[in-house]
Amino acid sequence: MIKTPYLLFLGDAPDQLAAKVAIGIKDWRPENAVAQFRMDGCGADLGIQDMTLAEAKAAGARTLVIGVANRGGIISDAWKSVLKDALAMGYDLASGLHNLLRDEQDLVDTAVANGRKLHDVRVADVQYPIANGKRRSGKRCLTVGTDCSVGKMYTAMAMDAEMRKRGMKSTFRATGQTGILITGGGVPLDAVVADFMAGSVEYLTPDNDVDHWDHIEGQGSLFHVSYSGVTMALVHGGQPDALILGHEPTRLHMRGLPEYQQPSLEELRDMALPLARVSNPGCQVVGISVNTQHLGSDEAITYLAEVEERMGLPTVDPIRIGAGRLVEALETI
Repeated sequence: MIKTPYLLFLGDAPDQLAAKVAIGIKDWRPENAVAQFRMDGCGADLGIQDMTLAEAKAAGARTLVIGVANRGGIISDAWKSVLKDALAMGYDLASGLHNLLRDEQDLVDTAVANGRKLHDVRVADVQYPIANGKRRSGKRCLTVGTDCSVGKMYTAMAMDAEMRKRGMKSTFRATGQTGILITGGGVPLDAVVADFMAGSVEYLTPDNDVDHWDHIEGQGSLFHVSYSGVTMALVHGGQPDALILGHEPTRLHMRGLPEYQQPSLEELRDMALPLARVSNPGCQVVGISVNTQHLGSDEAITYLAEVEERMGLPTVDPIRIGAGRLVEALETI
């Protein structure tokens, strides 16, 4: 088990999106976020106190969490001195990057010398099966996005929290490093061997009560040439009964792909629904989640209303407004 609370390491993250792991922990488990640690040139800010390693240790932090999800998941040389200092000071380290802590020999040596632990969240510790496509009891909801990092995890967590608040049966199913660090369990889907990805989602969302909803954390985008494979595993392995369309309206291009434009919500609907019906013919698109954090209040209200009118589906920002209408849309299934 990863020891809490955390000091959230932002390193030299270029922008807020690069620090989405730390942001997710701060937003959903604030009691575990003692402080943030930023290096020179860091372009991200969680809005919590900056502390040195010593200050955060004195404040109770037990694990330094690498809260950055940079492209390619690299542990840079610039971070190494901080990470080794943290180990020497008595911190454990936790990371969800593709570049594993355990593969960095200098970090391993420092951890061993100081009796500390290295936690690689993206390492699967289960032998997942190949998907069989058999129908499972219970219900499942998946958010699919026009792009990466549009709020798919936040949508799922907000819907799960709203359902539990209403006394309904619900579970958030984490499929990425942020969700796993928040909840303590899940499947590191993009680290699973391709043949077993859909099977791992089946494993994550087993048979359940007929009135229980699994809210599956979405990943990637069917339209993103870098990460569409992980989305397909969720669409087929998850066998969703309901799809929520996710969108961030201020993007100039696909995340990390300046030559590619985001699809429209109509294009997403028309692509995702037939694919979902391969494994669940009864799947329906029931609502739209829009990340309006970069819009003013009036602008956001106007945009949401325009999309709802155009698409004929309840359209909300589940963080800014609440997930109630999305939850209520599930009652139609």
